[in-house]
Amino acid sequence: MTNLNESFQGFHTQNWAQAINEHEQSGTNYVIATVLGTNGSTPRGTGSKMVISGEHIYDTLGGGHLEYVVIEKARELLTKGEAAQVIEQFNLGANLGQCCGGAATVMLECMQCERFTLDIYGAGHVAQALIGILAQLPMRIRWIDSRADVFPQAIPNNVVKVVDEEPIEQVKRAPKANNYLILTHNHQLDFALTQAIIKRADANWLGVIGSDTKAKRFKQRLAHRDFTAAQIQQMTCPVGLKNITGKLPMEVAISISGQLIALYQAMQTQAPKRQGLQWRTLKNALISTTQEEVDACVAYK
Repeated sequence: MTNLNESFQGFHTQNWAQAINEHEQSGTNYVIATVLGTNGSTPRGTGSKMVISGEHIYDTLGGGHLEYVVIEKARELLTKGEAAQVIEQFNLGANLGQCCGGAATVMLECMQCERFTLDIYGAGHVAQALIGILAQLPMRIRWIDSRADVFPQAIPNNVVKVVDEEPIEQVKRAPKANNYLILTHNHQLDFALTQAIIKRADANWLGVIGSDTKAKRFKQRLAHRDFTAAQIQQMTCPVGLKNITGKLPMEVAISISGQLIALYQAMQTQAPKRQGLQWRTLKNALISTTQEEVDACVAYK
């Protein structure tokens, strides 16, 4: 039986335990797929595991259509943006067309990493200076612009470059409690993005680059569109620390980065990291699956 992962884009050679540790360190959400039980001939036995993220897969459940369907279901869970645990039973012959013909029960655990997430709209001079600073901090960043040619060739590991002719569409794809920073070259686009983000009603923070005059105009325009005072107050404009002045891109970037650092440090204080505990719990719980656990979850005739 051929292994689907051998030709599947995003496959990595790390085992599942290494992948979990890597994702916890980078703050990337992921799914652990575990074979809870088998009946008849199957590619891998009970306890086999693989890890799936939005772009990558690690280790294997044996390849073939089973693995393909597991990857699809894992990524469906990831798009929901919530921690979850589901159990699926697969009939390899009747439902998936695999010649081994047995049955496998797979548990999918969607893990949400507690990391500061930030969407930056605009890839101009300020954004490029800022990215160089934020790349060294524990953040997950989506960097969004409609112009592919303005991005630098080298993109930091904690940054995902997104080229979209309609950047406002990316607001729909942001995770819950996300942080947003609007730095585009177009005031009308800035305003459209601001409206869309406020309408989502779940932003942790929204910063918009600009002057006091721009902030006043945006607030007036939002009020004319029936946004409430509480909604308008969600927008931070001008963005950056008031005691750091200057108009050079690096000066502005340092001012904004100071504000973002204060934000993520405040979040860490309010919700202490559980990364170490979570990893130790996963490591201990997932290394082996007992027969009692299998029997409790799966009943075979």
